[in-house]
Amino acid sequence: MFRDKTLIGLNLAVFLMMLGVGMIVALLPQRVIDLTGSGASVGYLASAFALSYIVLQVPVGNLSDRMGFKLFLCLGYLTCFLTGLLYYFSDSANLLFLGRLVQGAGEAPVWALAPALLSIKYPLTKGKVMGIYNAVIHLGLTAGPMLGVMLSRIWSGNQAFVFYAVVCLSGAVVIYLAVENTPAGDMKKETLRLKNILALLTNRETFIVLTGITFYGAGYGIFLTVIPAFLINAKSFSPTFLGIFFSLFYAAISLSQLATGPLSDRLGRRLFMIAGLLIAAVGIGIFPGLGQPWVSVALTLASLGLGVFYLSSMAFLNETVPESLKGTISGAYYLFWGIGMFFGPVLVGKLGESSSFDAGFMGFSFVLLLEAVLMTINNIVNGRKRLGGIRDGLQI
Repeated sequence: MFRDKTLIGLNLAVFLMMLGVGMIVALLPQRVIDLTGSGASVGYLASAFALSYIVLQVPVGNLSDRMGFKLFLCLGYLTCFLTGLLYYFSDSANLLFLGRLVQGAGEAPVWALAPALLSIKYPLTKGKVMGIYNAVIHLGLTAGPMLGVMLSRIWSGNQAFVFYAVVCLSGAVVIYLAVENTPAGDMKKETLRLKNILALLTNRETFIVLTGITFYGAGYGIFLTVIPAFLINAKSFSPTFLGIFFSLFYAAISLSQLATGPLSDRLGRRLFMIAGLLIAAVGIGIFPGLGQPWVSVALTLASLGLGVFYLSSMAFLNETVPESLKGTISGAYYLFWGIGMFFGPVLVGKLGESSSFDAGFMGFSFVLLLEAVLMTINNIVNGRKRLGGIRDGLQI
């Protein structure tokens, strides 16, 4: 498995890109605050990213199911290369938001298509290989802020954006040279359009999981934007401590996925989805009232929970469709993820502006807790139905 060129190429390319992403994501909230004089609009960084992410998920998924993944992966990396150049020349918050819009378009295939390709190549160990890929993503994101802190002494923030552009271009080269252009499924292609994705909502369990994915997207966006702004303004975090926060966030998600992948292959996805939501709810709910180092402990705990839910829910949804729709269902996953990322940070930010950020974080914590309760109830109901079916079979 680990000698496969495609597996090596996908992981190497995404590590390079995320090394750059981890470096610049720690800079963007502070840049917006510096340019606008306020942290109220920081949430739009996540919303701008999510907007293009949402629009492109279904078309890119459908096209990749028909034409293969390699072309769209290369285009994604090249788009992010152009984003780095745009960030470098940006001198206003609006240009930064535009950059995030373009970045979302570039990262859409990188996040969604590679796991779909891996699930086709390794159908019996999809949780493991998807977990490795996502762990490598977050390993790069973990190292990026640390590298940025070390290099900040010898270059300015704008030079970090050039570094991001270069590693994205390098990733495109790796994809072109190493990844096989493997189309999904057999010669008979199906297309899952938006109306088909919405039809998934008629199934109660799928509806609950997709709702949880939306909340996960909101949580991810909040961690990238609203929480850093809160840490800067309310907790007086320095750039160094903010870099450490991002590194801990990504490291926790990475480690959680390495463990969740093989365990959920054996024990099932539902248990890990519920546990992940509960852990994230606790961490997000308690951190605003804490001081250092407990703020970092609580946020790292919440990050672990988000990572556990992320991989287990992705694998669950992936198992609901045939091979010919793997790319499209990954697009559907990130469509709902993007919806949460678009609305969640803005809503929490507006609530924090009108009331208090503590109330916003507590409200979001309650939403995650409610989602975990609904999943638990649904799991119990389905378990009873399966048990009843077994009993009926034995009687026959």
